[in-house]
Amino acid sequence: MIHKKIKKDDLVSGKDILQPTYARRGLSRPVPKYEIPDDEMAATTAYNIVHDELMLDGNSRLNLATFVTTWMEPEARALMSETFDKNMIDKDEYPQTAELEMRCVNMLSRLWNAPEEHEGCGCSTIGSSEAAMLGGMALKWKWRERMRAQGKPTDKPNLVLGIDVQVCWEKFCRYWEIEPRLIPMDGDRYMIDPEDVVKMCDENTIGVIAIMGTTFTGQYEPVEAIDAALEELNAKTGWEIPIHVDAASGGFIAPFIQPDLKWDFRLKWVKSINTSGHKYGLVYPGVGWVIWRDWKELPEDLVFKVNYLGGEMPTFALNFSRPGNQVVAQYYNFLRLGREGYRRIQQASQDTALFLSSSIAKMKSFELVSDGSDIPVFTFKIKGNLGFTVFDVSEALRHRGWLVPAYTLPPNKEDVAILRIVVREGFSRDMADLLLEDLERVVTTLEKDPPRSSKQPQSEEPVRRPC
Repeated sequence: MIHKKIKKDDLVSGKDILQPTYARRGLSRPVPKYEIPDDEMAATTAYNIVHDELMLDGNSRLNLATFVTTWMEPEARALMSETFDKNMIDKDEYPQTAELEMRCVNMLSRLWNAPEEHEGCGCSTIGSSEAAMLGGMALKWKWRERMRAQGKPTDKPNLVLGIDVQVCWEKFCRYWEIEPRLIPMDGDRYMIDPEDVVKMCDENTIGVIAIMGTTFTGQYEPVEAIDAALEELNAKTGWEIPIHVDAASGGFIAPFIQPDLKWDFRLKWVKSINTSGHKYGLVYPGVGWVIWRDWKELPEDLVFKVNYLGGEMPTFALNFSRPGNQVVAQYYNFLRLGREGYRRIQQASQDTALFLSSSIAKMKSFELVSDGSDIPVFTFKIKGNLGFTVFDVSEALRHRGWLVPAYTLPPNKEDVAILRIVVREGFSRDMADLLLEDLERVVTTLEKDPPRSSKQPQSEEPVRRPC
């Protein structure tokens, strides 16, 4: 983020102060934007200033770009308000919050079919990015243990992953000095392929990342087929290349509406999984989770001990102080909804996504890239050359309040530009009908009066999944 450099003399100009809006109600002097004011003000006045500025933000319920939860029940909001002040890291002071965290870990461990004889191994995080990095660190540490046991060098680790990964994996490779071996998209394939995975692997491969619900198209990568390919490769070479599943979105979808799909700890080489509680886990931002198959997969070197009720409790998160209220809200959801409640909500979201995608597929201007049959996310592109681009469509929809992202695909498919719609709880069938009406209206307008210049930004970064 680029921060504007403010000079003191600039504060006299109108653009660098907040002019009084409530002059007769406690605010009669300008307030500086970029310096702390000299005097205090009434709480209601400060609230009104901030509240009014935030009205310029988009409507989160109409934001079809984000995977992040934008609605929770009043009871959940009340619990979160009551626990804002609890520091998640202070397990000695807030032992019951720590207990709720471990209950959630065990619930997720069983949801993802970890061996039942083991206590759940994992922790909450601030989001999927932290959870992914913890999973990646465990892969590197375990690989290093294996290499040292064989007397081999450990200076050239690599990680096999698709070009469709979320940017946190690129950060992980850079921060922890690991070579990323990125598998490009090819033809109509927008995910990694087991054959390409095997070709990329060698004895320095710390693991393979498979995604359950990619950022770009919302599709599941073939985890079961990748597991089978690695089983054959590992048996032939004596390597032990594992899989980490990035299930930021799919971890809370597949167990409920695609229960027969094998992608989790039912597969031999899946050693760890991360997910976002604040996506389809239905919690406000930010909470993520990382779960290991069992305690053997979490290297002792990564675990720190903290005093907990006169004993010791392990901790292995990257972040330290953070509020415990998101963990409380996750536990509330598990109790409140149960498996059937989650199934009903996720199925409703997918039904809406399939309705929308099938309706858009019937429009002569668009063709689908993915249809929302994995996670409730689908993508589509312009059919032919109509004189306008997906970026023009995105911009026009914004005038009605809809935030529908447009972006180009990664290397090998940079020439393909698409629109993506994420359906979450709170996006009703009625809202879907309104969106379709506005989309048809936008297309009609653009066809009659095509923009003189394309809105497509030549250097724009592809949309990344928020965590």
